[in-house]
Amino acid sequence: MTRTELSKAVFLAREIARDVLAPQAAAVDEEKRWPAEGVAALRAALGGLVVPERFGGMGQGLSAVAQVGEATGRACASTSICFGMHLVGSAVIAAKATDSHRERYLTPIAEGRHLTTLALSEPGVGGEFWLPRTRMESSGADGLRLTGAKSFVTNGGHADSYVISTVATDPGAPPGEFSCAVVDADTPGLAWGAPWHGFGMRGNESRTLELAGVEVDRRQLLGEPGDEIWYVFSVVAPYFLMAMAGTYLGVAAAALDEARAHVTARRHAHSGRALAAQPLVQHRLGVMWARVERTRRLLHHAAATGEAGEPDALAALCSAKAEVAETAEAVVNDALTLTGGRGYSGDSALHRLLRDARAAHVMSPITDVLRVWVGKSLLGEPLLGD
Repeated sequence: MTRTELSKAVFLAREIARDVLAPQAAAVDEEKRWPAEGVAALRAALGGLVVPERFGGMGQGLSAVAQVGEATGRACASTSICFGMHLVGSAVIAAKATDSHRERYLTPIAEGRHLTTLALSEPGVGGEFWLPRTRMESSGADGLRLTGAKSFVTNGGHADSYVISTVATDPGAPPGEFSCAVVDADTPGLAWGAPWHGFGMRGNESRTLELAGVEVDRRQLLGEPGDEIWYVFSVVAPYFLMAMAGTYLGVAAAALDEARAHVTARRHAHSGRALAAQPLVQHRLGVMWARVERTRRLLHHAAATGEAGEPDALAALCSAKAEVAETAEAVVNDALTLTGGRGYSGDSALHRLLRDARAAHVMSPITDVLRVWVGKSLLGEPLLGD
């Protein structure tokens, strides 16, 4: 896609964010409900954003995911992550797609009729989501049986399909042969736990998924057996990092907007002097703006290097998510300082932005792990080595 087409996609995301996401963001947070209307609007207009053009999609990549994520995250972080995980799942399905994958998943995704998502994390593995314990074994000549549990599945119970990671348990399978498969939502044997209610990001509908001997067609395997590590670090990680970094940059930008609007409108009652006229306020707002802008530049650089396959792509992608996490937290805190009691009130938008921003450090890969990965990448050390 051309730069013009990318700009059109981002413009469309901003329109949807303004007209659909923003008016419902507070209610989604307060009611802890999955943002059905916002996700539906994004799916219909931009669901095929990263699906290759040969499959009927828009053919966009990491830059689009980052920029659309900022646009949507600025309005509602929960909706942004829900849609972001759809984009990551779409990229995974498309990476080594067969004709069956195209017909069953990619064409409906490109037409805005299908929502997918990731189901990689598992109970007890911490942030090492690339080491699944969900078992995959042969079931007859053409089937696979999946047994295990997945945790923190965004869009859980609402998506039409789920990208699952597994480990082979057939006799004779190589030790640690990790693979990926896509499972339809209506497959018998899927059982959902209760929604997880977090401190922030309350609309994600993150749930635990139990797979009790779930039977799927062998054609639902993604790539070849043992391809999971390739998928995780070649597709999942870059798209996942950009979806999250874009979303939380949007949160930081929204907090900056809130602070700017407050200090512009407020005047001291005894003097009539505008709060915006105070040098200390001007200085703090200037620092906030610079932090958001330089982080945005890093994010755009990371997406571009990732798309180009440049040598520093891994360091840039990991650093972008880590920097955005720290920026979002710092800028929301500064915004709270500038807005005083009004910003600290329970019905303030900053109340939600603060809680949402803190999730950026928690969502795997966590900030500390990303910093270590950057160091290892720069030093030529194995990424997953001790």
